[in-house]
Amino acid sequence: VRYNEGHALYLALLARKEGTKRGYLSKKTAETNRWHEKWFALYQNVLFYFEGEQSARPAGMYMLEGCNCERVAAPKGCAAGSARDAALDKQHYFTVLFGHEGQKPLELRCEDEVDGDEWVEAIHQASYSDILIEREVLMQKYIHLVQIVETEKVAANQLRHQLEDQDTEIERLKSEIVALNKTKEKMRPYQGNQEDEDPDIKKIKKVQSFMRGWLCRRKWKTIVQDYICSPHAESMRKRNQIVFNMVEAESEYVHQLYVLVNCFLRPLRMAASSKKPPISHDDVSSIFLNSETIMFLHEIFHQGLKARIANWPTLILADLFDILLPMLNIYQEFVRNHQYSLQVLANCKQNRDFDKLLKQYEANPACEGRMLETFLTYPMFQIPRYIITLHELLAHTPHEHVERKSLEFAKSKLEELSRIMHDEVSDTENIRKNLAIERTIVEGCDILLDTSQTFIRQGSLIQVPSVERGKLSKVRLGSLSLKKEGERQCFLFTKHFLICTRSSGGKLHLLKTGGVLSLMECTLVEETEAS
Repeated sequence: VRYNEGHALYLALLARKEGTKRGYLSKKTAETNRWHEKWFALYQNVLFYFEGEQSARPAGMYMLEGCNCERVAAPKGCAAGSARDAALDKQHYFTVLFGHEGQKPLELRCEDEVDGDEWVEAIHQASYSDILIEREVLMQKYIHLVQIVETEKVAANQLRHQLEDQDTEIERLKSEIVALNKTKEKMRPYQGNQEDEDPDIKKIKKVQSFMRGWLCRRKWKTIVQDYICSPHAESMRKRNQIVFNMVEAESEYVHQLYVLVNCFLRPLRMAASSKKPPISHDDVSSIFLNSETIMFLHEIFHQGLKARIANWPTLILADLFDILLPMLNIYQEFVRNHQYSLQVLANCKQNRDFDKLLKQYEANPACEGRMLETFLTYPMFQIPRYIITLHELLAHTPHEHVERKSLEFAKSKLEELSRIMHDEVSDTENIRKNLAIERTIVEGCDILLDTSQTFIRQGSLIQVPSVERGKLSKVRLGSLSLKKEGERQCFLFTKHFLICTRSSGGKLHLLKTGGVLSLMECTLVEETEAS
């Protein structure tokens, strides 16, 4: 990082006005080991110190990127003695350890313990890389919110059209009411005659009105009971139960991702930034990849599901899947990297410090005795779980249902994504298998670097001597002449057949003659009788 004087003065001015943490601290000089009180100001990942609070120019600055800050005990010389030593013993000390080789640690102290804790926490959080990670997370949320806004705009337009249709319907009803009032005006003379009816006739009409009401209520009760026992109602009950189970499963999955990120990913990322890291940042990225982004995606999806449940019995889920589907492509990268991430984790476990640290994380009560490998495997099954849930949901969704087509579209997209991920995993695993075999052969084998070369099987075969001339014009496994039988380690691929010998040290060597056979140029002869 290059700073000129103008940059430093500008940042110092910002630190004085808008610094995350400001105040007086005592700084120990490396040359004289004496403590001098300075006014410090922290801005982003740069720590400035001034001679006093009113000083315009900084006396010095420190870059805190990649550093580690921790509390330390008071020096031994301050334990007892004079009144001055007693006052020093009440000071609270902390040290800033820099990640650069040759740079001495910065020793600081303050009089208030709470102030010291605030300084330590502020220096811990003064990391540009953490700001980049937070920016990436916020960008993902912003993209999702933009999609939600677009969806809400479409819904608003639909509601606007519905309101216009309802206004038209209200006008039509008003005209009908006007026509009915005119008819009522014409019938008033007839109603005046009814008021002069006999009291017995009125009683009879009242009884008839009660009977008609009782018959209507009885008929309605029968209709409701028939519907409750109908196949359609049973199908709707099963559909609702599937949705409730889906919400519970999604809640459990979000919790599993939360444990993976907060109990493993973030602590290991902090450990990788320590002075003696048990694991590198590259290995952490290889093991967890985009787990944090997956967690944020499903937290949003889970909130949407809970909002739909709050509107029960109206359960509309298709729009949620419309939002979720474009973002599920992040699973492709995770699934493609899964086997490699487990291999990296296994290699890291060879380090005793990392293995010990990982066991401490796995002992967390939130893990419930599950290992890190278990949590890394959960996202592998989420897409198939969605497909199964949509199959069950469609089985109990009528063909005339409003979201039938949307659910069928979501199911087809998920099945297509599942097939793509399966093919990519198969290709990746085949390449890794070929490279593993190529590394076991001492001389190497260039044909295994061909991505179209698919591994079939491997095993031991006995290579027999060539038969006498005249009895058979073809020889077995190449043109090698043998005087006695020999065991060979063989590898069969779609295009080639490899023949190797195993040395006493366990290493494999290709036969110098006939070690690599092209299956395009070979003829297989099956002998039914022993020679």
